[in-house]
Amino acid sequence: MRKKSSQARNNRAKIKPKLAVWKFASCDGCQLSLLDCEDELLGIAEIIEIANFAEASRHVLPGPYDLSLVEGSITTSHDADRIKDVRNQSRHLVTIGACATSGGVQALRNYAREEEYRKYVYAQPDYISALATSTPISNHVKVDFELQGCPINKTQLLEVISAFLHGRKPNINSYSECVDCKLDGNVCVMVAHGTPCLGPITHAGCGSICPRFNRGCYGCYGPQDSSNPRALGDWMVSMKRASPDFVSRSLQTYYTGNKTFHEASEDFQKNREKAEALGETESLVGRDTDREDTNRKDT
Repeated sequence: MRKKSSQARNNRAKIKPKLAVWKFASCDGCQLSLLDCEDELLGIAEIIEIANFAEASRHVLPGPYDLSLVEGSITTSHDADRIKDVRNQSRHLVTIGACATSGGVQALRNYAREEEYRKYVYAQPDYISALATSTPISNHVKVDFELQGCPINKTQLLEVISAFLHGRKPNINSYSECVDCKLDGNVCVMVAHGTPCLGPITHAGCGSICPRFNRGCYGCYGPQDSSNPRALGDWMVSMKRASPDFVSRSLQTYYTGNKTFHEASEDFQKNREKAEALGETESLVGRDTDREDTNRKDT
């Protein structure tokens, strides 16, 4: 009897938490960030069972899963049903990347006629079945944590996995990219060169790659917790650093599905249309070409 109890304890000790990685509408870039962990991934495999990860292995273990990482947005009715099944199999569900947390660049369809896009892209659009919108996972099921980025930062991803394995809250910095940019010793491209930059309203995590090469931030890590895109855009327009049209288009990229970014974008578009109607062309002038020229030189 004592021997059986000891064996049962040993078997329980050998059971590792199960990790699953799921893909919806996306480019797979965030899953590649997990594969890019390389040495760290081997360490992860020692303490958790990678039970379902199509990018890494065809071997799939059945659920339930202790932690599910979900990449991509919901763009079809099939996906809308599938994410509910994923949620039912998952003890914890974490969304990773711009697509899963805000709809991604494909959310541009939310503000246009989706059937028009289909007609221009596909020779036989009638064969395509898709929803009129691209929406984040949190619009469909309960999400335990959202990790932003396009693609995500692998160090932040490892922190999130570690946190859920140990039953604690992930320690992800919520400040803007400007903080990391200053800590890295970069010269502020907006102050020094007048280059339009979304760093003050963008979540930290990318390693300030663009400012490091004298380029303005494109906001691919999405809004930080207290971002105010209207205030930043107003300042850039008033200082002739960018036109209202440029500010509007800059906010309609990776996180166009985010409500804060999109509402601000629409406001600047309305300002442009209003100024054009009144003939106030001076207010439409910005240094948009300076940013484009800088980018062209760098590339």
